[in-house]
Amino acid sequence: MTAPLQTYLTQIADLTRRGDAREESYYPALKTLLEALAAAQGSPAAVTVLPKQTEAGNPDFRIWDGKYNIIGYIEAKKPGTNLDRIETSEQLTRYRSTFPNLILTNFYEFRLYREGKPMGESVSIGRPFVAKKLKAKVPLENAEKFAALMRRFLGFSLPRAFDAETLAVELAKRTRFLRDQVIAEELKDTQGKLHGFYTAFQKYLIAGLTETQFADLYAQTVAYGLFAARTRAGDEFNRQLAFQYIPRAVGILRDVFRFISLGDLSPQMEIIVDDIAAVLHAADTGKILDTFYRQGKGEDPVVHFYETFLAQYDPETRERRGVYYTPEPVVRYIVRGVHDLLMRRFDLPDGIADPGVTLLDPAAGTLTFPAEAIRLAAETHGEKYGTGDLGVFLREQILPHFYAFELMMAPYAIGHMKIGYLFEGLGAPLGENDRFQLFLTNALEMEDIAQIEIPGVRSLSEESRLAGRIKKEEPILVILGNPPYSGISANRSEWTEKLLKSDLDGAQSYYTVDGQPLGERNPKWLQDDYVKFLRFAQWKIQKAGRGIVAMITNHGYLDNPTFRGMRQSLLKTFDEIYILDLHGNSLKREKAPDGGADENVFDIRQGVAIAFFVKTGKAAETERRVAHADLYGRRAEKYRWLETHTLESAGYETIEPRSPYYFFIPRKTGSILHYLDWPKITEIFPVNVTGIVTARDRFVIAFEKSELRQRIMQFRDLSMPDEILRQAYRLKDTRGWKLPKARKKLANDPNWDTYYQPILYRPFDKRYIYYTPTMVDWGRPEVMRHMLAGENLALIVPKQHKYQFGSF
Repeated sequence: MTAPLQTYLTQIADLTRRGDAREESYYPALKTLLEALAAAQGSPAAVTVLPKQTEAGNPDFRIWDGKYNIIGYIEAKKPGTNLDRIETSEQLTRYRSTFPNLILTNFYEFRLYREGKPMGESVSIGRPFVAKKLKAKVPLENAEKFAALMRRFLGFSLPRAFDAETLAVELAKRTRFLRDQVIAEELKDTQGKLHGFYTAFQKYLIAGLTETQFADLYAQTVAYGLFAARTRAGDEFNRQLAFQYIPRAVGILRDVFRFISLGDLSPQMEIIVDDIAAVLHAADTGKILDTFYRQGKGEDPVVHFYETFLAQYDPETRERRGVYYTPEPVVRYIVRGVHDLLMRRFDLPDGIADPGVTLLDPAAGTLTFPAEAIRLAAETHGEKYGTGDLGVFLREQILPHFYAFELMMAPYAIGHMKIGYLFEGLGAPLGENDRFQLFLTNALEMEDIAQIEIPGVRSLSEESRLAGRIKKEEPILVILGNPPYSGISANRSEWTEKLLKSDLDGAQSYYTVDGQPLGERNPKWLQDDYVKFLRFAQWKIQKAGRGIVAMITNHGYLDNPTFRGMRQSLLKTFDEIYILDLHGNSLKREKAPDGGADENVFDIRQGVAIAFFVKTGKAAETERRVAHADLYGRRAEKYRWLETHTLESAGYETIEPRSPYYFFIPRKTGSILHYLDWPKITEIFPVNVTGIVTARDRFVIAFEKSELRQRIMQFRDLSMPDEILRQAYRLKDTRGWKLPKARKKLANDPNWDTYYQPILYRPFDKRYIYYTPTMVDWGRPEVMRHMLAGENLALIVPKQHKYQFGSF
């Protein structure tokens, strides 16, 4: 041990004396030492050196076994660098939070970190200033301590006892690093292969895709694509082996993983992808998925692990995109309902297995709904005709006529893998050229995307063309699924505005009711994603002339007045509507009618409902029917109910939606109370608003005027950096308000000290507000100007109220 270390010290001391040696000049000596130490310890290791141009990317050295296992990383700084300062830098913070076994060194001093924490004191084997002074051999210091530190470093291996949560954490932190530090940096090279992928995705699939969004999409695809491949691999697994588990017919995934597994990756990209693969190699994914299954989390454990991973990786994306798995009892109830309606209302004796059925899930996620539909179709076919030709049935009926769209690439990868598993389980494994028609696309994007040809990603052109044909031309009989719920929609375009606001192909606009404009001041809830997906499905069925829409969605559209035009439009398109309100709205503190607990079937606060919309094309307007049922209770109780009931046995009761609201829930607003005969509050008080919205209550509202004034003075002081104010008061930019612009405007306002007003924040809760358009997003001046003019009064009433009626 001492001889190689003394040789190393002599080499770096010689470089130090030169005075002009760059950091990279020291790398070969350290690499040779590391290889000698590993060999002496009986575990020969491959040492990869990664010089980089910027602070982004991976550490400078990777130590691994050359195949599957990562031992650790070393970040090196030039001799003489103060490691105390580096230790707390943003760069090393990233490394410490990502890589579990890390050394920081300036080639003389060494510090070891495990899971981000320092492991004992640093060890110095020599001193740079001594090397500069002495021309003789530099004294070797702390040889035994250094040997102990390196034994500990080189003896590291990833644990094989990962549980799902631990594996999700390890994958998530590496995937974030891949996204933020490696892909983001690689995209700066506009001539690089990765930028070619980005350009192709932007032009073929997702118009307006930013580099940041692409980095996220691509990083997730790599991480979960590797995970899905790992579930099919044997004992040995790495990124090179992953390619062989990608279905040949899924061109986009083949292109991505051909590049990842076999392509000419940059060293930075190669290192972090190998690290992700090493974590997966160390994990017993089969055991983890089996644990999910045995814990009662359903028959689709791969999807449940994706939920766990996404919650760790990026919970905001999970919220924004509405990414929540749909429980199997819900899926089975919906698919059984579709099967039943096809037989009873469409005279298709084989139901969902009938040759005349085309099916689409427009927001498919990981194909939970199509997979269940395939299972039921296979079961029905087998029971009626035997299983001898099941493989032929699946290839000739299911593969050509069942479709799905998905925007996020990780679920897209999982979905294709899952269908492969499913067909294998049914005894009809997909051939090399078979593929399920799941397309990487946004169902709500209708723009004809320009055609280009980029070597290595030509599959995107075909994917885009096929998805566009299905959206615009293919008649669909069944549209089902669980579309995302997102009040602040990520899907807003010229097409979606046309979809919602025009009488498209005979389907009435959601922004009109009884032939008149809706008249809502702020109809923002009509922009929720689930509304747009329902409208897309309605439009497709309207064009086809008949069909079924079966979805579980936010239940807000059932009775919120803003949705009255949507409800009337649905009534005009469909012959029958079945609403099963699953409730579970903790935002409204919903309880069962008997006062018992009521839980959501998802891990969300927003209540949900299952709806079946049926258009046979045969019923006269007078024969149309709306049926409604409620389901309250604990989550497990709701699951049991859904598993044991059908549309016929669910106890739906007919209701009669009436103008002007067309409620999809029972309302006692008819002959008993003559409620609608009375004048509306808005007719009595034509000047009305929904109330002030500041978008920053914590800053512009205070208990004391003096406290509020102090904040405003700080805000106007432009010598204070924006970021300090932003962090101190948690100020966030909105669509119409940007912090730097607001500060400059207020700093130049000569009347800035006159905008303080008393406000009744809540009943009996008097505070002060800094009331000016510069600081309040929605000031409601049409009403509030009267409150500022003198001793005027305002009436506050709820827009909706659920009364509990007694007997009449």
